[in-house]
Amino acid sequence: MQIRKSESCITLQPIVCLLAAVVMLTAAPATNASTKGDKAQVLVDQAVITVKDFMADKDMDWLRKHIKKAKAVLIIPEMVKGGFVFGGSGGHGVLLSQNEKGQWSQPAFYSVGSVSFGLQAGIEKSQVMIMVRTQKGLDKLFTSSLKLGADTSIAIGPVGGGAKSTVVTDLVSFTRAKGAFAGLALDGSVIKVNGKTNAAYYGAKVTPIDIIVSKKVTNTGTAKLRSEMADAAKKY
Repeated sequence: MQIRKSESCITLQPIVCLLAAVVMLTAAPATNASTKGDKAQVLVDQAVITVKDFMADKDMDWLRKHIKKAKAVLIIPEMVKGGFVFGGSGGHGVLLSQNEKGQWSQPAFYSVGSVSFGLQAGIEKSQVMIMVRTQKGLDKLFTSSLKLGADTSIAIGPVGGGAKSTVVTDLVSFTRAKGAFAGLALDGSVIKVNGKTNAAYYGAKVTPIDIIVSKKVTNTGTAKLRSEMADAAKKY
């Protein structure tokens, strides 16, 4: 049945009006909060793939062997680097903390950005995992914003099957990518808490401390990621 614009619900049968109202509600666009929540789940799912990729990479032997000692891990499924003379890199990630029993927390959402100089041809994408090795490094990540290399120390992690380097910095970064983008130096990068995404995903305004330390909120969509991290820490 087609309804002409000139007709109103007053002249139509009540059941038709009810059906029309249902259709309008069903077709209504999603709210901004729900959209952010959906994108956050996509990021969590991508983080699962990122962890699997790193654990399967033979060059990440040092990371595999030391992840069980990590205070926390920041997973950035896609860091995008672009430009020519002036370039920047940025991405979104999730931070999970590990307790003494090897259990991993719910993830808190972060944004990462930096400015770099030098010849950069085109745009490259990379997966990044940042291992947090000290309590100081973790505490700094609980603040609203921090600058790597200034507020906390960071080093590029050892790679290769025979890597035996001793790392004493707060944070250690690992990068998987093709070409020159591998081994990306993150000194000077700024990491910020993504409060809007945290609120959308957990349904409440929360801080990383609320999520990771106080455990005030949970989301069942994180189960695979937490399990993947636990398996990685136990396996190696």
